[in-house]
Amino acid sequence: MKKQRWFQFSYAEQMAHIGGEVTRARIWDEKGDQITCNRCIERAFELIDLTITDLRWKRRLKEICRFREVLADHYAGTSYYNVPLTWLEQYCNEFAMLVRRDF
Repeated sequence: MKKQRWFQFSYAEQMAHIGGEVTRARIWDEKGDQITCNRCIERAFELIDLTITDLRWKRRLKEICRFREVLADHYAGTSYYNVPLTWLEQYCNEFAMLVRRDF
């Protein structure tokens, strides 16, 4: 996705899109396809990094970076935070519900 298009989305929309990738990652993880799961997580990282560069969210930077850190922990398999994909998915789903409510 191009930066210009990404920056047109609200914070909730950006997080909902990131959540879509996390959901896809969880589904592939449950199917035992770790390669596709990792690709989805890598795509989520790309979207998170775009969100980090969006200057509108300077005050949310700590939250965004922590989310990225927890997702990276899962991706690397280090289990420092020991947060399953389902929890990260649920976090993002709150934003998706907010977006739906506004439409």
